[in-house]
Amino acid sequence: MGLHEEFLNHDGRVAEKWAHYFPVYEAHFGRFVGHPVKIFEIGCGEGGSLQFWKRYLGRQAQIIGIDNNPACEAFVEEQIAVRIGGQADAGFLDAVIAEFGAPDIVIDDGSHVMSDVVASFVHLYPLMSPHGVYLVEDLHTAYWPEYGGGLRRAGSFIEFSKNLIDQLNARWSRGAMKPTGFTHETLSMHFHDSIVVFERGPVPGRLLLRVPARTAAPES
Repeated sequence: MGLHEEFLNHDGRVAEKWAHYFPVYEAHFGRFVGHPVKIFEIGCGEGGSLQFWKRYLGRQAQIIGIDNNPACEAFVEEQIAVRIGGQADAGFLDAVIAEFGAPDIVIDDGSHVMSDVVASFVHLYPLMSPHGVYLVEDLHTAYWPEYGGGLRRAGSFIEFSKNLIDQLNARWSRGAMKPTGFTHETLSMHFHDSIVVFERGPVPGRLLLRVPARTAAPES
């Protein structure tokens, strides 16, 4: 059964997901299924998404919901914890990491306010597992003024992410840009409809391969 079908069969608390998100989730989260994994989901909604990730990732998953609404504490159950605080509050985020450890997956489905989304990423991304995945969804709001967005508007998470493309490729800039922590810790960035995903990992050395090997023709 695919992830989309699993979602449609969900019978717990209410959850909402755009249908075109499921292939993205499977592509980036599939390797964690059935393994010990910690996931921070920023924005608990009505609690169903927390249950959905628990079901998808398996018995070894620890799900930590982050929300500023105290009512979300009602979503606590086996494998699911909830901590109440602001997603842009660095001290609060540090306390969550101190309690649970570095997350392997972060899903930002929180306020969708651009300043909050940027603040959460800037603080959490360097503190994640070295092989973690950071996924920001519902980024259509990056184009909506009421969320601090707008087409090519400075400060939107889309514009912020475009600038990170240069950091990803800083080694090739011939000195124009000094490599950063992001350069050294990021394997790839993926832009999808309304989603940006960052894959962390040790960056391999650059090795140019040339085939086939050319050797002198044998003497006749």
